[in-house]
Amino acid sequence: MAATLPAAPAPGRLALYLDLIRWNRPAGWLLLLWPSLGALWIAAGGFPGWHLLIVFVLGTILMRSAGCCVNDVADRDFDRHVKRTAQRPVTSGRITPREALLFGAALALAAFGLVLTLNLATIAWSFAALAVTLIYPFAKRYVSMPQAVLGVAFSFGIPMAFSAVRGGPAWELFSGGSAFSLQAAWASVPPLAWLLLLGNLFWVIAYDTEYAMVDRDDDLKIGMKTSAITLGRFDVAGVLTSYALFLAIWTLALRSLVPGWLFYAGVVAAAAQVLWHATLIHDRTREGCFKAFRLNHWLGFAVFAGIVAGYALG
Repeated sequence: MAATLPAAPAPGRLALYLDLIRWNRPAGWLLLLWPSLGALWIAAGGFPGWHLLIVFVLGTILMRSAGCCVNDVADRDFDRHVKRTAQRPVTSGRITPREALLFGAALALAAFGLVLTLNLATIAWSFAALAVTLIYPFAKRYVSMPQAVLGVAFSFGIPMAFSAVRGGPAWELFSGGSAFSLQAAWASVPPLAWLLLLGNLFWVIAYDTEYAMVDRDDDLKIGMKTSAITLGRFDVAGVLTSYALFLAIWTLALRSLVPGWLFYAGVVAAAAQVLWHATLIHDRTREGCFKAFRLNHWLGFAVFAGIVAGYALG
């Protein structure tokens, strides 16, 4: 009888699961966090309170981690052909797809537990957010610009932030005193939130196109669809245009809401980073494009810091 390998010790398994959710690479959840927190500050007209802040920070980390589990299972047959992803735990067989999905489900349930402390409007919107999160990993097979789908998924914290602030007290959003009203849930998210979501979608397209530029050669071989492939030689122009649209939409949308000049200072700091990113991706090297992607959370932080400083000191 062939000898079987002993199970990995607990610390080894823990390290694998932490690698699965990219624990040592926090840039991913920071990219989701800054626009969501910015929306919280805008919806509340300043500091939104510790409860909402904690729920959105922890919820963002948990849902991004759950998304990594689903994404790695969906892409396991593609990832083994890509240099950068070939050694991911699911792709390399060190974690089974079933284990990854069960872990992802546990993380998503923990995030939902946090949402249950909010109002019914936000609970309703969380189901829409989950649906988009589950759709994205498969969009890369059929949609020529899957980064747009990711943009919706990564921006859904914005309408949820507005509904959390404006949707009423926890468990008290009812129509006629007895039944939950989807119309009331929709009304809890103003047009401003959707405009900010649109602007943030362009930011996601910008940084995820940089990410896709890293793997373009591998993706072409395996038939994966990405914005970097779709844009072709216009990839750099597409990235810079998307950055410009993001900053323009957020600036125009918030110009009369965020007091003082510090918000504009944050936007200028973000724009300066865009110019730096232009130099990093100009030659389309793997190293330059990946560096630009990894540092994008600082661009988002600059805009968020401007919003916070504007309300605090404006």
